Amino acid sequence: MALKLDYVVRETGRNLRRNLTLTLASVLTVAVSLSLLGVALLLQKGVANATDRWEDGVEFIIFLQPEITQAQLDSIQDDLNQSAGVQTSRFVTQEEAYQEFTQDFFPDQPEITEIVTPDILPPSFRVVPVELDADAVEALAAEFETKPGVKKVVRATEEIRKIERATDVVRWIVLGAGAVLLLTGLLLILNTIRMAMFARRREIEVMKLVGATNWFILVPFMLEGTVQGIAGAALGTTSVYGANRAFARWLASDDVLTILKSFAVTSGEVWGISLFLLAIGAAVGAVGSAIAAYRFLDV
Repeated sequence: MALKLDYVVRETGRNLRRNLTLTLASVLTVAVSLSLLGVALLLQKGVANATDRWEDGVEFIIFLQPEITQAQLDSIQDDLNQSAGVQTSRFVTQEEAYQEFTQDFFPDQPEITEIVTPDILPPSFRVVPVELDADAVEALAAEFETKPGVKKVVRATEEIRKIERATDVVRWIVLGAGAVLLLTGLLLILNTIRMAMFARRREIEVMKLVGATNWFILVPFMLEGTVQGIAGAALGTTSVYGANRAFARWLASDDVLTILKSFAVTSGEVWGISLFLLAIGAAVGAVGSAIAAYRFLDV
């Protein structure tokens, strides 16, 4: 028997209506699981964006003693200029450090900036290494720690590693919960399809007796599972889009530090995540329904 589009659509719609409660349960489970997966992907993308931005800037800062002599300052500058591992370096005066402090970190909190004066902020060198490898940066930074006039060398890579470790923990927890719920959704779709086929077992037997192929019988059920998966994924992508909009509004508020704005996820990246979730939802629905249908027919 040849498959006809109107037959497939009619049978799929009838199956969805007949098992409405289980259908809704499957859709909602897939939606929640893919929402968690989407949030985890947003978190990963935000951290990657921030890391890329930081890696393109200062990799470590050489803070100098306030009482550093001109000879010591010139010596450090010469060493930076002659070092093969240094791509660029920039000297930041105390006044420039104060402007950066007030404008980037606390632009709208004068009660904090009023108690800080330029003379208490140390001058520094902002250094960008040739190699962005963490070990190479660490070795290069260590060369300047013991030089006269140096107060402290701060590595940006260490802070990035801390942020990455913290977000990795959160991301794996969210991914784990999403995977468990996605498996639950797969099982619900599987059971929904099996119940639908069991309820129509007499009709299916008659169809096979008159020459219907397994694919003729299976396609409407597989499409039913695919529809459930896509519907759940659509709800999941909607929640992910809403979460990103709320996050973007929070980042745009005046209460957020400028440095945190690098965690923003672009709309193009959100669309990419949404398409991925829709593909996952469709695959889960199709796979779950195919397993149920083939096992039932003992193909």
